[in-house]
Amino acid sequence: MKDMKKQGGFTLIELMIVVAIIGILAAIAVPQYQQFQRKAKFSDVVSQTAAYKSAVELCIQNNNGGLTGCDTGASAADGTWSIPAPIASGAGKGNLDSLSAKDGVITAKAISSGGLSGETYVLTPTSGTASISWATSGTCRTASPPIC
Repeated sequence: MKDMKKQGGFTLIELMIVVAIIGILAAIAVPQYQQFQRKAKFSDVVSQTAAYKSAVELCIQNNNGGLTGCDTGASAADGTWSIPAPIASGAGKGNLDSLSAKDGVITAKAISSGGLSGETYVLTPTSGTASISWATSGTCRTASPPIC
């Protein structure tokens, strides 16, 4: 009798099952990754509001809790605080299109490219007796799914 060696390898059905599993995983992972990229890009917009938040907080504290006059470009007569100038549409850096503050309300707008669609990020201050809290609103909250 001839000594026959058994051939090793995968059958066609086994390979098709592996391809199907990879396809299912890719169908789930790709949209999640794209959403992750949108959120990461929008976090750039959120981080660029930090200097404005600090300046508006100082303005509110110096106005004894009042929001009036806490606008972009405003500053205290004694130089203790100043809110940065507004960033006009198209003049922003990175993923930011524009940024401004009016009576303490900060409005930032994202660019309309690279996965972002010009979403807005609005911060509204509420001054309490000892602290200032910020409410977040804008189209970044109503986007599906939300990115802020």
